[in-house]
Amino acid sequence: MPIHLDIVTPEKKTFSAPVESVYLPGADGEMGVLPMHAGLVTALKPGVLRYTENGVESELAIGSGFAEIGQSVVKVLTDSALGEDQIDEEQTEAAIKRAEERLAGIDHGMDPDEVAYLENLISRQAAALKFKRRNNPSM
Repeated sequence: MPIHLDIVTPEKKTFSAPVESVYLPGADGEMGVLPMHAGLVTALKPGVLRYTENGVESELAIGSGFAEIGQSVVKVLTDSALGEDQIDEEQTEAAIKRAEERLAGIDHGMDPDEVAYLENLISRQAAALKFKRRNNPSM
């Protein structure tokens, strides 16, 4: 009995298909999901989402979000989901640098929402960069 995996970002539905297993970067650590898993909702942190489809394991770098897990379905709502070929190392490094520079120039009156946005951006981009470099050690 497969699990139906849906991965949705603000831009589009990134993935939707039956899979054998899913591994998520949960807020409290990696979480494995197999068919007939107990239902729950969990926060996700930026990291690598892995799934097995037709015996082949695939990975995506995802941002923060939530996962709703049921016995036969996993719905992932995340701010980004990128395959290795979608990650440009130079652009990612530049985005991290810009966000870090903005955070470094923060005065105490800065909007807390902007601080949270910048911190999330850095975390998400750093996870994507780590994912890209892990799969391409020569970079």
